[in-house]
Amino acid sequence: MKVKTFVFMWLRRFKTMVRYRLLVLTSVPIFLTLLALIGITCYWTVTYTWQSALMNVKADLAVAHHSMVLLKKEQRMELQALANSYDFQRRLRFDETTLPQWVHLQNQQYQLDFVVLHPVSDIGIFSAQEQRLLRAGKDQTFFQVLDRSALFELNHDLPARAQLPLLKEGTIEHKGLVSRSLVPIFNHQGELKWILDGGILLNNSTLLVDRIRDLVYAAETLPKGSLGTVTLFMGDVRISTNVPLDSANLIGRAVGTRVSEDVRQTVLQQGQTFVDRAFVYDSWYVSAYEPLHANDGKVIGMLYTGYLQWPLIHRYLTNIIEMSVSIFLVLLFTSIIVYRGSRDLFLPIEKIYQVAKAVQMGLKRRVGKLDLCDGHELQILGEQFDSMLDQLEQRNGLIKLAAIELEEKVEQRTQSLHQKTEELERHIRLLHQARSKLVATEKLAALGELTAGIAHEINNPIAVILGNIELIQLELGDNTAEVQEELTAIHLQIDRIRNITRSLLQYSRQGGVQDEVTWHHLNLIVEESLTLVRSGTKKMDIQFEVNLAAKCSVEVNRHQLLQVLVNLQMNGIHAMDDKGVLKITTDDWFDENGELRGAMVAITDHGCGISEQNMKRIFDPFFTTRRSGTGLGLSVSQSIIANAGGEMTVESVEGQGSTFIVYLKHKKECPSELDLQVTA
Repeated sequence: MKVKTFVFMWLRRFKTMVRYRLLVLTSVPIFLTLLALIGITCYWTVTYTWQSALMNVKADLAVAHHSMVLLKKEQRMELQALANSYDFQRRLRFDETTLPQWVHLQNQQYQLDFVVLHPVSDIGIFSAQEQRLLRAGKDQTFFQVLDRSALFELNHDLPARAQLPLLKEGTIEHKGLVSRSLVPIFNHQGELKWILDGGILLNNSTLLVDRIRDLVYAAETLPKGSLGTVTLFMGDVRISTNVPLDSANLIGRAVGTRVSEDVRQTVLQQGQTFVDRAFVYDSWYVSAYEPLHANDGKVIGMLYTGYLQWPLIHRYLTNIIEMSVSIFLVLLFTSIIVYRGSRDLFLPIEKIYQVAKAVQMGLKRRVGKLDLCDGHELQILGEQFDSMLDQLEQRNGLIKLAAIELEEKVEQRTQSLHQKTEELERHIRLLHQARSKLVATEKLAALGELTAGIAHEINNPIAVILGNIELIQLELGDNTAEVQEELTAIHLQIDRIRNITRSLLQYSRQGGVQDEVTWHHLNLIVEESLTLVRSGTKKMDIQFEVNLAAKCSVEVNRHQLLQVLVNLQMNGIHAMDDKGVLKITTDDWFDENGELRGAMVAITDHGCGISEQNMKRIFDPFFTTRRSGTGLGLSVSQSIIANAGGEMTVESVEGQGSTFIVYLKHKKECPSELDLQVTA
């Protein structure tokens, strides 16, 4: 917390105080210039150092390549020395039968891993190019990969010496990379008689790679802590190397490991030389790789030289840090000089600033005499600043007097405007109330005329139907017993239609003859509504899940409640597209204090649900989302429930379904005007 406060304080000083801003303005150009110089220097040194490192490792690869050329030359000279020796020539002339066995025993004397004398009849084991050179009397030395059987034919010990456990793979490589020389032997008649075949096995040849490394990386030619390495590859497998398994502790040799993928593609697949940084087993090395070719030109291996990259980077970073520290010290020294030089110059300016801050806080301060010589620009500035403060103080007095007068006038005007505003707001509220009542009155009047006409139009055909039914009963006489059940159902439905028309008249003009409001058990009315709904949905795939748990009776109009329940159930069926499960549940209705208030019925469908936009309008007359709907069902139902002293709520999730809940009181607390008329 203290460090944060200290940093914030100095940041504020740099932003607000001229002395520190001058220090920044004078130091930043120098600092940026030095940073640019450091950047350019880093770029140049990195480029030069890296290019120099690549040139060095490329030169190291050239030395290693030359060493391999000398190795092949020495190998060929050893075979030629064997062919020109006295013992060889003597046996060649006088005792050829013992010559192959004697040659086979000379490999240790001539520092070769195998020496074999082939008769000319075996020339077919060599390639066409090798045969052509042998018949032409030319010696040849080349690299060749031999399998286990070929190695055994050359020397019985070679297969065991060539075996390489492949680290991280759990397998063993049995092939061997050999440097092979062929020397043709002719008789006195100039005919090819024998082929002297000799060479060395490069697998596990640690003495060879160590000798090349000592030749390439002499003492004190690498950065301190670096490590020079040489490796021979058969394909992408290290068969002879002095690359350690642990570069940090210089432990072991990474024989039997594979080269990185980018090097393999460049050298083995494309046949090109790779000179760049490369990941060698467990660390990054400045590396150079070149392909090793067989006698037919095919790439069969690689020769590698390289040294650790980190010591080179460490030396480079050390130099950069030393240079940066030196530049920072120079910058710090120049900043101190600038700060000390600017301090005496800006003390008078800081005093003027302090006086300005004091005057801003309401204090009466002046700059006065500064410790400067007469005629100094800052001294003149201080005197002019004091004069401006005096004039400002006089004008502030005049402004305060004018402000007091203005405040009095504004207060008077504001009080008058406040009264006018309150009066206007009251009139606006009255206007809104009148407009709302007018709209509701007009809507109800139009609805009353429409529903009254509909009710009368329905009653006329109903009267005809009822008359015909009575005539049928009269004509049938005693035979009416056979169709008495159907005739009874027709009478019940006619009574229901009459009740509906009376409900429409009740909603439209709050009048008409109604059934008596009495005590009823809610479950019985629900069961009756289910009977009516089931009879009208026999051809639909509707399943009813009913749970009637209400025990409390309610004071309602049975026919009106039956109409509401049938309407809500049919709405749910239509919302499910006439297919699904309709759940009807009844239960007792308790308030928050646990007191019994009545009963409730919940009708739940799993249909399309109601959107938030339509939720506010579902109880408006004539609002419907169905093409065949009239929009009166929910409006009339809500009116009936409200007149019964109950409540209707709805819960819906669009796309999942809706639940309509009707709450009915045990006893009506405020009977409607219509109920009073019926009772009278």
